[in-house]
Amino acid sequence: MTYLLKPLKSRTKTKPANMSNTLLILKQEYLKRVKKKSFIILTILMPFLIAGVYGLVIYFSIKDDTEERKIAVYDATNLFLGEFSEEGTTSYHFIPKEEYATLKTNLKGSGYYGVLFIPSDIYSNNQAQLFSEKQLPFELTEQIERKLSRFIENDKRQKVIEESGIPDLEDRLSKTRTSVNLSTLKISQSGETKKSSSVVAFIASYAMGLIIYFFVFMYGAMVMRSVMEEKKSRIIEVIISSVKPSQLMAGKIIGTALVGLTQVAIWLILGGIGLVVVQSFFFTPESAQQMGQSIMESQGQMNPAAMQAAQSNQVMEVMEMIGNLNLPLILFSFVFYFLAGYLLYSALLGAVGAAVDNDEDSQQMVFPVTFPLILSIMLLFPIAKNPEGPLAFWCSIIPFTSPVAMMARVPYDLPIWELLLSMGLLVLTTIVCIMAAAKIYRIGLLMYGKKVNIKELIKWLRYKG
Repeated sequence: MTYLLKPLKSRTKTKPANMSNTLLILKQEYLKRVKKKSFIILTILMPFLIAGVYGLVIYFSIKDDTEERKIAVYDATNLFLGEFSEEGTTSYHFIPKEEYATLKTNLKGSGYYGVLFIPSDIYSNNQAQLFSEKQLPFELTEQIERKLSRFIENDKRQKVIEESGIPDLEDRLSKTRTSVNLSTLKISQSGETKKSSSVVAFIASYAMGLIIYFFVFMYGAMVMRSVMEEKKSRIIEVIISSVKPSQLMAGKIIGTALVGLTQVAIWLILGGIGLVVVQSFFFTPESAQQMGQSIMESQGQMNPAAMQAAQSNQVMEVMEMIGNLNLPLILFSFVFYFLAGYLLYSALLGAVGAAVDNDEDSQQMVFPVTFPLILSIMLLFPIAKNPEGPLAFWCSIIPFTSPVAMMARVPYDLPIWELLLSMGLLVLTTIVCIMAAAKIYRIGLLMYGKKVNIKELIKWLRYKG
C-alpha cells in the first residue's frame, strides 16, 4: 500500500502537514478496506449467515430424534409395565431378573441400547439406574426421568385421594391449578405507566453487548494485522520518513473505525428493509386469518377473526415494549461504547502489531491484552440476567470490560451517575492507553529480530522523548 504523503519540511509548518497526512492515511485505510471484495461480500452475506446459523440451531433443536433405541427394563416393583410404552423412536422391553443380571454387565451384541433398573424402594429414595456402553444423550435420560416421576406422582396423589374419602377430590384439585400472567409496567417521572418486558430488555442488552464485543475484537485485530503486514514488508520505513508514527497510528485506527461504522450502517439498513418485508409478508390480514383458522381447527374451535385480533395485539404489544425502552439513551450509549471500546483495544492491538515481527509472537501478546474483553463476553449472560448485582456493577465500571458489560445494563434504566462514571473512566483509560500505545508504536516500528515480552514493553514505556 503506497501513501502519497506530504513531507514534513519544517517545524513551522508541522501542524497543517500533520493534519493533512493523518487525513490522507485515514482516507487510504478506509478506501483500501471498503473496496475489497471480501468486505463487500461479508457485509452483504453476514446478516443472512447469522440468520441461517440461528435457523439451523432452531431447526436441529426442534427436529425429532431419528435414532432407534431399544431399552431393556427390569422392574423390581412390577408397577411400571403400562407406563413405559414406545415413545418416538425409543422402545422399552421388560425383561426378567435373570436376563437383567446378564445384560447389566454385558450389553454388547444384545441389541439393547441400555438397561433400566427400577428398584423396589424407588418410592422412598426416588432413584433408578440406567446402564449403557455409551454416554447417554440428555433427551433420553430426561424422557425416562419424566415417565418415572409422572407415574409415582400420580400414584401417590391417587392414594391420597382414596384415603381422604372424597370421591370428586381429583376434579376439585385439578380446578385449583392456576397459571398467572404477570404484566410489567414502568412508571415514568410524570406518573404515566407504560408496558415493559424483561424479556425484551434482556434480549436487547445481550445482543448489543455481543455486537460490541464482535466488532471491537474484529476491527482491533484488523488494525494489528495491517501494522504487522507493513512492518514485515518494510513499507513502514518509507511511510514514516514522511509522517510521524503517531499520525500513522491515528490514521489507521480512525480509518478502520469508519469501516466498522459503515458496515454497521449497511446492516441496520438491510435489517430495517428485512423487517418491513417480513412484516408485510407474514402479518397480512390474509396470512393471520389462515394461521388463526388452522390453529382454531386443531383446537376444535372456529373463530379466525378472534385469533387474527389476538396475533395483531401480540405484535403491537412487542413493538410497544420496544418503543418504551429508552431508545435515544441506548443508541447513544451503543455508539459511545462502540467507539471508545474500539479506540482502547485498537490502540493496544496496534502497539502489539508494531512490537512483534511474526504471528507466533503476536498470538502470545494478544491474549493478555484482550483477556478482559474475552472475560466480559463470558460474563455477559449473568450480567444481563442480574443487571443490578455487584458483578454487573464492577464489570460496567472497570474500563477494560465496560464496553460490553455496560451495554448489557443500559436497557434496564440504571442510575445515571453509574453511566457517567463508567464513561468518564473509559475515556481517561483510553487516553492513557493511546499515549502508551503511541510510545510503543514509535519504538517498535523499526525494531526487527528482537523477541519482545511484557518486561521489554515496560522498558519502552519508560523511555523519554
